[in-house]
Amino acid sequence: METHPGGAHRFSSADLRGLVDEDHARNRFRVHRSALTDPAVLEIERQRIFDRCWLYLGHESELAGPGSFVARTINHRPLIFVRDGEGRIRAFFNVCPHRGALVCRERAGKAKSFQCAYHGWTFSNAGRLIGQPGKEAYPDGFNADGAYDLPEVPRLEVCHGFVFINYDAAAEPLDVYLGGAKFYLELIALQGAAGMEIVGGTQEYSARANWKLLLENSADGYHAPTAHASYFDYLSDRDGDAYKNRKFSYNKAFGQVLDLGNGHAVSESQGAIPWGRPVARWVPGWGEEAQADIDRIRVELVERLGPEKAEMVAERDYNLLIFPNLAVLNIMAVTVRTFYPVAPDYFEVRAWAMAPKGEPEAVKDRRLRNFLEFLGPGGFATPDDVEMLELCQQGYQASIGAPWNDLSKGMFREAEYAAKQDELQMRTFWRQWRDMMAAEERIAFREAG
Repeated sequence: METHPGGAHRFSSADLRGLVDEDHARNRFRVHRSALTDPAVLEIERQRIFDRCWLYLGHESELAGPGSFVARTINHRPLIFVRDGEGRIRAFFNVCPHRGALVCRERAGKAKSFQCAYHGWTFSNAGRLIGQPGKEAYPDGFNADGAYDLPEVPRLEVCHGFVFINYDAAAEPLDVYLGGAKFYLELIALQGAAGMEIVGGTQEYSARANWKLLLENSADGYHAPTAHASYFDYLSDRDGDAYKNRKFSYNKAFGQVLDLGNGHAVSESQGAIPWGRPVARWVPGWGEEAQADIDRIRVELVERLGPEKAEMVAERDYNLLIFPNLAVLNIMAVTVRTFYPVAPDYFEVRAWAMAPKGEPEAVKDRRLRNFLEFLGPGGFATPDDVEMLELCQQGYQASIGAPWNDLSKGMFREAEYAAKQDELQMRTFWRQWRDMMAAEERIAFREAG
């Protein structure tokens, strides 16, 4: 690593690869803390990871009908996520081809067209330029080749209702990219006979830490007993002996972590887990009146999916990580969480609750309460997590004396088995990160100040 005269670091591919120290002879896996603090690393991440990977844009249920749209920023690029007049889901760069102003200034809504507030150029919800004030001053055929239509994101594909985009037109198909993660997205989609939908609004919050720490944390089973002790105390007080015995309705018990390919991983459990699932695992803390709802949902799942698949949908809890920055938490409810770096030590989060379409109000209310009591900025867990990540980022100021993060837990046995409290999911992420960051000799600079 060299230092540019302007004060920024310059990384070669060898430097970037060296930020991840994987030593199988010692069963040691470490990450250099400059990967979490250096501005030059973030600039290279933007080019080599966020500009080349499939990124979660939204869920198709957010676009209820033709003309429905959501304005959303993905990797610093403003986009319009829209269902056009023919019902096709599309994504356009939210920028006027004329002089570059934002075309859509509302966060969400329904529109047949979008008009730039600067000079009045107007575009259909399929992106076509359909109006220009003073059109007579332009030559005939001015937009015959579509060059002044809204620019469309190069790639958009859908998997089980989850909509992804890619800024790289040459990227591999989404189906190939997702690999083993597709199975877990399908399990979520199967929760509702009529499909799934995003419920309510968006949770938005931030943390003064590196974005990759939240990816690690989102499927880290190691920290829960210490960082979230208050939540487990709450469950114990609420459910009493039933919590201590954990004998609610569980069958086959297991816990494991799996590498799903391409940097994706899942941490999953089935067994004596202390919280309930609205999709059909009752706990005493919900009260006897909820038992009938849960029984009804379980019967419907078995009739529709068969007993084996129904048990997986109802009983299996998992935290799914899709590289680089999507976490789908199918635990006490379904949470879809994505996050983007603003600076090496600051990231922003967007999260949504998901539920079966047509879910009865009493069940949905139970779901949202279950969701909110643990996850999100007002829950038991998320404020704890944010505090822990920020404490880590503060600790990295001492990296001159302690330069490495250790992610070695369970490495010696990961070829045969990885327990939920192992760190395979983090190693899976960092291996993909290392390979993508070190793939080319292109250099990124960040000017001082």
